[in-house]
Amino acid sequence: MEKINHGKIKPLIYKYLEILQSLGYTHLSFPRTLKKETEQSIEASKTNKLSDLSSSLNTSYQKITPKEKVDQELNLLKKKVENCQYCQHLVAFRTQTVFGSGNPLSKLMFVGEAPGAEEDQQGEPFVGPAGQLLTKMIKAMGLSRDQVYIANVLKCRPDIPKGQKGNRKPTPEEMATCLPYLLSQIRLINPKVIVALGATAYEGLTGKIGIKISEVRGKFIDFNGAFLIATYHPSYLLHNPSLANKRKVWEDMLAVMSKLQMPISEKQKNYFLS
Repeated sequence: MEKINHGKIKPLIYKYLEILQSLGYTHLSFPRTLKKETEQSIEASKTNKLSDLSSSLNTSYQKITPKEKVDQELNLLKKKVENCQYCQHLVAFRTQTVFGSGNPLSKLMFVGEAPGAEEDQQGEPFVGPAGQLLTKMIKAMGLSRDQVYIANVLKCRPDIPKGQKGNRKPTPEEMATCLPYLLSQIRLINPKVIVALGATAYEGLTGKIGIKISEVRGKFIDFNGAFLIATYHPSYLLHNPSLANKRKVWEDMLAVMSKLQMPISEKQKNYFLS
């Protein structure tokens, strides 16, 4: 009879149990066997069952891809965000929470300050005019929105007085309250580069209040193992669409591409020079 290598079986069992745990299982039930068997049949049965279990574990574990694993964890986090009641004034004002979207395994993550009116209605980040410009920026880098991950520091639209139009800048207290959700997203996605879109997003991430975007943009700093860089918010470009401002933002994107070791064409290098 072939000797069973328990050393190889145990790691597979642990992996399988971890998968079951991530899916919400807390215990396993095994039916009792009433039929008496001889020692020989028991040993043969054990051998077959362990062999089948080993094959099953290998097959089951291979089916759970890294993307699926992160998706599962992000979905659990998303449900927590949807049920969040910490800021009652935001809960009362929001249509829905805006969690984030994109590739959960992306090495590039864009972070804004908070959802606006369009985002609040659609439940997706950066879908208004500023979002459309961000999409063009991402496309100019040779990427699509599906290849990056986009989120905000705040998951609720900041409230504004009834009848007033526009959007409000989130307060430091609101961002500090919501920051753990974003930090959990960053931990799960594990990007190499994080782009803070605007001074408020940079303040929310770093806790450095009162900074000037012109003083911090284009400079990489360490942020929990990732490279954090700030640039102008797309809405700033919509209101100040000069060639010089567009070039500044594009130079920041070139720096990001270089940090990610992405290919940069001569055409891309010369965008917004004239």
